[in-house]
Amino acid sequence: MTAQFAQYLVTGLTVGAVYALVALGFSIIYNASQVINFAQGEFVMVGGMCSVWLVDQGVPLPAAVVLAVAAAALLGLALEKFAVEPARGAPVVTLVIITIGASILLRGLATLVWDKKIHALKPFSGEAPLQVGGAVVLPQSLWVLGVTLAVVLLLSWFFGRTLLGKALLATSHNRLAAQLVGISVRNVMLLSFSLSAALGAVAGILVAPITFTSWDVGVMLGLKGFAAAILGGLGSGAGAVLGGMVLGIAESMSAGYVSSAYKDAIAFVILLAVLVFAPDGLLGRRVAERV
Repeated sequence: MTAQFAQYLVTGLTVGAVYALVALGFSIIYNASQVINFAQGEFVMVGGMCSVWLVDQGVPLPAAVVLAVAAAALLGLALEKFAVEPARGAPVVTLVIITIGASILLRGLATLVWDKKIHALKPFSGEAPLQVGGAVVLPQSLWVLGVTLAVVLLLSWFFGRTLLGKALLATSHNRLAAQLVGISVRNVMLLSFSLSAALGAVAGILVAPITFTSWDVGVMLGLKGFAAAILGGLGSGAGAVLGGMVLGIAESMSAGYVSSAYKDAIAFVILLAVLVFAPDGLLGRRVAERV
């Protein structure tokens, strides 16, 4: 029983780390622009599919990973520049519809550029499983957890120690005040979308050797990443990580002890419960709004 629990826990942490990266992307864009980017899942797809295609073309895996993340970051920049920025000042519903339209467009382009088949990226360091605390762990799972931890630490340093990171934080707290002290809000918007897209691509690349990738893989991962962001508190970086981990473990435990048929429903049950009973999430900030 202990070994079984450990197996479910490791699986949950691995999946949760992927959700956490996607949720971080949602939180970064929401903080900078108050926009919920429902094209975030498609950046996950672009990262996985682009890296697979590059490897198939003979590009070494490390270079393929870098190029795929860069390609997704450029797509994120293009989304902000040509779709979101022209609609700046429009109602929130309009901006949400724009991002949904962008996600549909990206999926359509993926079928034209690549195909509708399921693809697998080769593992980063072999496929021989490891025994950890009674659980069987794939080396790729350790890559997922390790890279996610490194990304979280790097983002913490970026927002706390660099001028660009502090500019993004300042804009998230008060856009007008940020403009008054000389911060270019336009550049901050571009940075937030590019950074968010890059995080999504990293998630897609990390999980591609385990769950494979395809043109529509981002739909469910994007929705679950959104659920994780809401669970942790939309706009909270720490909340995004916590929400992703909690959601991943909840999914794994329910699949193991109840039924795998309900695995995908768990995210949305948790999302509804949070919206009803704790709309600010686990670590979200309570905001008083005067009407």
